[in-house]
Amino acid sequence: MIFLQICTFIAVLLIEVPDLVKNKYWHELKIFSIFLAAAFILSLFYIIDIPIPNPVRGIEYLIKDILHLNYD
Repeated sequence: MIFLQICTFIAVLLIEVPDLVKNKYWHELKIFSIFLAAAFILSLFYIIDIPIPNPVRGIEYLIKDILHLNYD
């Protein structure tokens, strides 16, 4: 399964990156690389059964505990 994931992400790279480099879209290439790396890591965690943190809990912590905005 991991091999299939790696092949898929390599295919996405081979399809998308040459056009970005050819047109000199360096900023877009950086952003694309960041999102692709995040997607790769999250999908790898999912495949090998590492629990993925829930972003809602982080947002709740930020709002309730750091900003002290409780709307109970």
